[in-house]
Amino acid sequence: QVQLVESGGGLVQAGGSLRLSCAASGRTFSGKPMGWFRQAPGKEREFVALISWSGGGTTYADSVKGRFTISRDNTKNTVYLQTNSLKPEDTAVYYCAAQLGGGYYYETNRYDYWGQGTQVTVSS
Repeated sequence: QVQLVESGGGLVQAGGSLRLSCAASGRTFSGKPMGWFRQAPGKEREFVALISWSGGGTTYADSVKGRFTISRDNTKNTVYLQTNSLKPEDTAVYYCAAQLGGGYYYETNRYDYWGQGTQVTVSS
C-alpha cells in the first residue's frame, strides 16, 4: 500500500520559514517526478512546485518562485519543500503528490497518490 506522509507545517509569522517533508512508503517512485500542491479554504487545489527524479529539474508556480525550493532525497524516498519569506496568502493545506506516469504535470488529475496534507498558517 502506497503512503505519502507530509510533515513540517505549522503557524508562522509573515516573513518566516518552514520546511515541509513528504515521505513515501510502500513503493518507490523511481524515475518519476513528484510535486507539491496546496489548497486554501474555499479555493481549488493548485500547483506549487515539481521536481524531476534526479532533482536537476524543478518548476514553480509564479506565486512562489524565488521564495520556495523543492528538493528530494531518493535514498530516503522523501521530497522537501523549503518555504521562505512566507506571506499570509501562502496559508493553505500543503499536499505532496506522486504519479505512475513520468510527465511534468501541473494538473491535479494527473497524479495518482496524495498525502493527507499539512497545514501552513501564516499570520500577518
